[in-house]
Amino acid sequence: MILADLCVRRPVFATMFIAVLVVLGLVSYERLGVDLYPKVDIPTVMVTTFLPGAAPEETEALVTKPLEEAINTVSGIKDLRSTTMEGVSRIFVQFKLERNLDAATQDVRDKISSVLDKLPEGTKPPLVQKFDIDAVPILTYAITGYQSIKELTEIARRLIKEPLESVDGVGAIYIVGGREREIHVLIDADRLHATGLSIQQVAAALARQNVEYPGGRVEQGLSEETLRTLGRITDVRDFRNVIVSERNGRPVTVGDIGTVVDAVKEPRSLSRWDNQNAVSLVIQKQSGQNTIAVVDRVRARLAQIEKTLAPGVRVIVSRDSSTYIRESVHTVQEHLLLGGLCAAIVVFFFLGSIRSTLIAAVAIPVSIVSTYSLLLWMGFTLNTLTLLALTLAVGIVIDDAIVVLENIFRFIEEKGMGPVEAARAATAEVGLAVSATTLSLVVIFVPVAFIHGVMGRFLNSFGLTMAFAIMVSLVVAFSLTPMLCSRLLKAEAGGRRSRDSAFFRPLEANYERALSWSLAHRWIIVSVAAALVLAVPLLARLVGANFMPNEDNSEFAVNIQTPPGYSLLHTDKVVRQIERRLRVLPGVRHLFTTVGDTTGDGRVTVAQVVVKLAPPAQRRLAQSRIMELARKQVEDFPALRITVDDIKPWEQGGVRDVDVDYDVRGPDLDVLRRITARLRRQIERIPGVVDLDSTYEGGLPELQVHIDRQKAADLGVSVQDIASTMRTMVHGSVVTRYREGQNTYDVRLQLAAADRNNPAEIASLTVPSATVGQVRLDNVASLGNGTGPAQIDRENRQRQIALLFNLAPGAAMNKVLAELKHRVAKMRLPPGYVTTLGEMGSSQVYGEMVHGFSIAILLSIVFMYMVLAAQFESFVHPITIMLSLPLAVPFALLSLLVFRQQMTLFSLLGILLLFGIVKKNSILQIDQTINLRAQGIARRQAILQANRERLRPILMTTAALIAGMIPVAFGTGVGAASHRGIAIVVIGGQALCLFITLLITPVAYSLFDDLENWWKRRVLGRPALKLVETAPSCDPQARRHVAD
Repeated sequence: MILADLCVRRPVFATMFIAVLVVLGLVSYERLGVDLYPKVDIPTVMVTTFLPGAAPEETEALVTKPLEEAINTVSGIKDLRSTTMEGVSRIFVQFKLERNLDAATQDVRDKISSVLDKLPEGTKPPLVQKFDIDAVPILTYAITGYQSIKELTEIARRLIKEPLESVDGVGAIYIVGGREREIHVLIDADRLHATGLSIQQVAAALARQNVEYPGGRVEQGLSEETLRTLGRITDVRDFRNVIVSERNGRPVTVGDIGTVVDAVKEPRSLSRWDNQNAVSLVIQKQSGQNTIAVVDRVRARLAQIEKTLAPGVRVIVSRDSSTYIRESVHTVQEHLLLGGLCAAIVVFFFLGSIRSTLIAAVAIPVSIVSTYSLLLWMGFTLNTLTLLALTLAVGIVIDDAIVVLENIFRFIEEKGMGPVEAARAATAEVGLAVSATTLSLVVIFVPVAFIHGVMGRFLNSFGLTMAFAIMVSLVVAFSLTPMLCSRLLKAEAGGRRSRDSAFFRPLEANYERALSWSLAHRWIIVSVAAALVLAVPLLARLVGANFMPNEDNSEFAVNIQTPPGYSLLHTDKVVRQIERRLRVLPGVRHLFTTVGDTTGDGRVTVAQVVVKLAPPAQRRLAQSRIMELARKQVEDFPALRITVDDIKPWEQGGVRDVDVDYDVRGPDLDVLRRITARLRRQIERIPGVVDLDSTYEGGLPELQVHIDRQKAADLGVSVQDIASTMRTMVHGSVVTRYREGQNTYDVRLQLAAADRNNPAEIASLTVPSATVGQVRLDNVASLGNGTGPAQIDRENRQRQIALLFNLAPGAAMNKVLAELKHRVAKMRLPPGYVTTLGEMGSSQVYGEMVHGFSIAILLSIVFMYMVLAAQFESFVHPITIMLSLPLAVPFALLSLLVFRQQMTLFSLLGILLLFGIVKKNSILQIDQTINLRAQGIARRQAILQANRERLRPILMTTAALIAGMIPVAFGTGVGAASHRGIAIVVIGGQALCLFITLLITPVAYSLFDDLENWWKRRVLGRPALKLVETAPSCDPQARRHVAD
């Protein structure tokens, strides 16, 4: 080995070489950002359009469908979804991952601009935004105090929100539950009718008489002055004096036909913290910003702001995503340190030498720290996945150092070589084996980084971090380790060998006897191995599968939906009853409640209660058990739709995340409703399903105006005038703005509450006529009650209804989905109607995960074979080595079954890691066997001697890896449950399959050797070459070319 020889001869060079890597890693560590998960860029564009007052079906027909038709012609669209509610249309355009988001956004804008003239009058211009999953809410504050909600809203907006918006990294801040000031001009319908005026005349007068225009400059000699027309109203009471018209020579003012009230906007939401009304501020970060850094900056600015707030005003942190990130990252870092310590203890246990332990242990920090510079170079952050990769790498990066160290140690002990000579010869002997194990391990994780789709983007940093750490460990094993061995190792006085210890000697003797028996009864070993492989399908059926395990985050959400037609006050009244029941649950610390609109859709029939629990160490019951109790507490509200959901770390701002989203699509909404009703009854019977809900919400009460077009035409009344008049009178229109100091407020014109909330009064309202001036509404139209859907969902331009549900603790997603598909197949859907997994649930990501890992595992096996074939210059030896891979799977599944774990994302990563470890042991066995046979030793003797000599490094590397996984397997910190599956797979799978692979690999080698000899005799027609006793070659590379 050139590098090893160079470092042994020049120790200062080796020290400085490693020092450069370490210094670069330390500098890079300080510059690495910290986040929960890697950033995943999913190119998505959101188009939001408002048509105030329009029913969902009207909005769908007049706004959503024309926009979808235009947008659908943009290239590169993967998915086109829309949600239409009362007066709101939201279209989500998800593009293929390779599509440039900026270009896609511009293309969408261009297509929308071509159909703007087709949208109905009153439609606000569509807002086209980049929908960035990384620009998520990271902080929520609840502002409470003795002041009124209106005053608290002003405090929150002017004193807190506006200063925080200038903090670096803050993208947007939204107010929830606030009461923003608004000037209301409330018109009396009877007095308006008596004057013969229309509501449009009042609106025009208010807009015309509240203006301020510059009039130019007035020059007076050597000076000039600016002429300004001060027509803006400076006092709210002065709106009453605005002259609308003249009747009989007398001016008619706003005060004559109505009143002016300094009020607030129509309440559509409210929030509470522990039963105390509050105003909430939801802070969203900018895309690409580091969550912890932004939160720290916001907290620092808020600490300054709090000094200026009035006494009694409290700013309470109700949600802080950085807390979970900090604790999760701290947990993984703790596992990283403990794993390194455990791995070092294993080395001492086997070699009994402090010096040897230090030489091997130093490879861990050097390899891990050096990897940080590569993470910075790739633009990665320190997140859960990259740190987990480094934690798993602890037991691997020490492996190469252990193999090199153990062989040098053996050369010194058994061959009597000096440290320098032993370092060079022993490193050269295992050089090929170490290179082969490392490279074949790298090619296992590289395909993970290139899995197609979102899952590939998510795991990209994990796969590359593992590959980086493993490659760095190879450099350390061939540079630092032999150099330190040549300077620090010494032969033990008295000739005592570490192999003669009371622990290892009996172990080695028993293994040698077992191996001898196995070589004499090869087909029994083969039969046992085949039986284990055949058991995989059975074990796979017993072990459930899921995307991610549920964490105990000490909080969960109760999502509530009241029947259509409930007002905000009615919904709040019901939510307060639920709060009282939740507050008595064991372990509950705080309740944070939001009622009504939190996302801009205007709905008041939705609510969410976030239940914050005591830390796990301070309560008796697990979060899953408390959630079960919560479901029982709210099950006797039959009129409500209530679900109890986990809050994912990335979930904020009232967005619900469920386990399964199952969509039914088709052209007719009534048929869809009947199909989903049947399907819902089927799903209710599937064991493990909880919180079943539907996105369809029918029965939205409507007061419908049916226009008699013939009468309207005879009286000179246009349909447009009827619609616009009704909108202004009932919903209200913002006709101008009122300025007070530096702030401006909307001025809304509408009828008084008594007139606009009474159907009989609405029927008597007047609308403008081109022939007779004013006409009562009931002369040209009739009013009737009706119902309609509250929300219409569409997917790829087809209507759809989604069924959403969660899984009970212990339920397996693969089994539930299999049963669901079986029941759907028996339903025989009508032509044109299909079912599929939707975007809202984890189930679709689970499907992508299974497909992606199937391809990754296949590619890993192919690449492993290629690397091994190139390394050993043989087509047969790689097969011998890789026969141990299938044996890892049954033991991995058995470990999950015993510890009641499911096959999740991290468990699959554990199986990939297990493949690399098992194969690594086989490489050491086969490589040494080839070396000994090349020296002229007979096959059986070579197999026995090679496996005896490689037993200790195999046990050491296996024990070191298992020791490094112990903190992950038994950790109890935040995020520990997610990672436990990978540790259990590695510990259980490797510990259980170690013995059988130690036997099956040499047996397989002997069988393939017999097969090769038979092939040469029978097929090629030449006798197999026999071994000839020759002097051992000192060049390990040359020995591989000696014929068997």
